[in-house]
Amino acid sequence: MILIDPPAWPAWNRIWSHLVSDESYEELHAFAKAAGIPARGFDRDHYDVPSDRYDDLVKAGAVPVSSRELVERLIAAGLRHRKRPPTN
Repeated sequence: MILIDPPAWPAWNRIWSHLVSDESYEELHAFAKAAGIPARGFDRDHYDVPSDRYDDLVKAGAVPVSSRELVERLIAAGLRHRKRPPTN
């Protein structure tokens, strides 16, 4: 399933959402390509999408979830990738 969290992440003078799949990267990449999201928006396990795309992506089938639920579902699916390993 394709999931999207609410726009809440500021960067580059915009507010961003995260678009993920809790099934596979193949599903995520196919959805992003069909929605016209550039490949450069992919970051380890999600696409960063600007807030002005949020409503269109929901209309295209992305399911709105909280940021917490999005991360929990990525972890449960084994698809979460950290920037760096946790420190001890």
